Amino acid sequence: MGHKNEKKRKKKSSNPHLYKGRLDVTRSGIGFVIVDNMDKDILVRPNDFNTALHGDTVRVRVVNNGAKSGRMQGEVAEVVERKQMEFMGRVELSRNFAFFMADTDKPMPDIYIPLDKLNGATDNDRVIVRIIEWEKNKKPQGEVVQVLDSSDENDRVMKEILLENGFPIFFPEEVLEESGRLPDLISEAEIAKRRDMRQVLTFTIDPADAKDFDDAISFQKIKEDLYEIGVHIADVSHYVEPETALDKEAYTRATSVYLPDRVNPMLPERISNELCSLRPHEDKLTFSAIFHINSKCEIKDKWLGRSAIHSDHRFTYEDVQEIIEGREGPHREQVLILNELAQRFRKQRFKRGAINFSSTEVRFKLDEKGKPVGIVVKESKESHQLIEEFMLLANRAVAEFVGEIKLNKKPVPFPYRIHDTPDKEKLLPFIEFAKKYGHSFDTKTPEGIASSFNQMLEDVKGKPEQHVLEQLGIRTMAKAIYTTENIGHYGLGFEHYCHFTSPIRRYPDVLVHRILQECLNENIEPDKKLEGKCKHSSERERAAMDSERAANKYKQVEYMQDFLGDEFEGVISGVSSFGFWVETVLHKCEGLVGVNSLADYDDFRLVEGEYCLAGRRSGRQFRMGDKVVIKVVAANLAKRQLDYEWVIKSSIKEDVTETEAEMHEKARHKKKH
Repeated sequence: MGHKNEKKRKKKSSNPHLYKGRLDVTRSGIGFVIVDNMDKDILVRPNDFNTALHGDTVRVRVVNNGAKSGRMQGEVAEVVERKQMEFMGRVELSRNFAFFMADTDKPMPDIYIPLDKLNGATDNDRVIVRIIEWEKNKKPQGEVVQVLDSSDENDRVMKEILLENGFPIFFPEEVLEESGRLPDLISEAEIAKRRDMRQVLTFTIDPADAKDFDDAISFQKIKEDLYEIGVHIADVSHYVEPETALDKEAYTRATSVYLPDRVNPMLPERISNELCSLRPHEDKLTFSAIFHINSKCEIKDKWLGRSAIHSDHRFTYEDVQEIIEGREGPHREQVLILNELAQRFRKQRFKRGAINFSSTEVRFKLDEKGKPVGIVVKESKESHQLIEEFMLLANRAVAEFVGEIKLNKKPVPFPYRIHDTPDKEKLLPFIEFAKKYGHSFDTKTPEGIASSFNQMLEDVKGKPEQHVLEQLGIRTMAKAIYTTENIGHYGLGFEHYCHFTSPIRRYPDVLVHRILQECLNENIEPDKKLEGKCKHSSERERAAMDSERAANKYKQVEYMQDFLGDEFEGVISGVSSFGFWVETVLHKCEGLVGVNSLADYDDFRLVEGEYCLAGRRSGRQFRMGDKVVIKVVAANLAKRQLDYEWVIKSSIKEDVTETEAEMHEKARHKKKH
């Protein structure tokens, strides 16, 4: 039966008049289906949507080949995948039923709500509704899943951002029921099937506010100059079995989303924060990569498989950093050996061609209502690098192991994490720009480009142009994606790489665990839909990044509202024909200086390849990386937009340096009065 359906599906998808793509609905209501590798989109009129909504993946049947008009016209034959099932808007009640109208600028039908599905909502309440049924030629039917608090604007916006990007906020009842039925206790019979590591020193290292600990490190000395180091990952695939409601929901989400004030998890808390979180002083089931390593970082032996652990201690990154910097702390000797090995691995990696872009993370300090009251800039320190290097080691070891296995003389289908070589169109203008600062590039081979990048990054440390060259360099890079076609990971310098270490928050890691176990069992059942799952995971990862950017931008605007009219030093972070963006040095908040606001000074035009705006009369230039002074003139929360003006004569006194906290307090005081 299954084979017949598979044949039908193949036949359907190979129909020359059926195309699969994403439906983009314009404000006027006309739809266009965007199909990969097709020059023109397929036009679809509103009456031919067949329940499809903006952003849905659909199969469209061509009804007019566009010979006269130049554009094919079609009708939606099938909705393959919904972008979203939950919507935010208002509910209107009548005596016998209710209707929901979504907050969207894209046309969509009202959703019919039976009175027994209102969940306490009253007339004109702002709510979140989930579609539960939709038959062709009928209105969609839904249920209210939450009545929103009209006074909590921050909560509304964060949820709106998630929904706009297709992330469900609530877990369906059957998913919660399924996770609730999972047993708390680990049986001795289950542990007997695994490598028992519960007596070996094991600990976790995570951010101070982390709740889901999905990786742990074990350490024991085997003999002089030989250590056994285990990378232990929460065994999510033990609890989340294929084709269950839990699995389908995890796949739909594909990733957890981290916003400034919340996490929208891939899995219910029962799994992410309880069963699979490697909390201290609890037995846990794990999937492990265990290595025998000497002090030269030579791997003498490795083992992959399922295990059981018992974490002895929970470190924060700050705890470990203090030990590295010389303070006393628990398991100090082991931490220092691990750090020494991690730093050696790191040096080896860069020597072999990995690219050493520095990374800093900007986070907001929030009050109890989620309002930003300060900025924290987190740099990558040795404690972060310790975890990073051992996770990279495990990810690489798993990918290498599976990559060596052949099935019918072909590679095993596997979700590799790949990163292509830099985009030549972006690389060449960047190389010309870098020449102006005295940097030369060897472009003969990808290895030469990587080596040139590292030399440049080393040379610019601490110089004024460091920020601009790092930012522009990153923009030349391809995006890392999931795919079964392994071309290696250019940025890391690895021929084989995958994501194995975060199955609580990334679905590809769950797939990796399942396939790895099949390989260990020597019972491989190739997943013919794996490439599609990889593509979906890559798309959801991009949507999560878009959500995180939008939420951070909202917080930036909310924060800078307190500084309207104030002047700050900033660095030009981007340039376009309509203005330039400036990131304030103090708050790391980015706003636009529009070219219109510069009209009184000169007629500024974009100079391609120079990353600058140049005045026609004065020759004045605003170049990426330049330091400028700006005034905050507008902070539009609805548009998530900051507007700055360039200040030609600054009122900032060079001999007075205020801390961010002092400036924020002054701004609040000014606002009150």
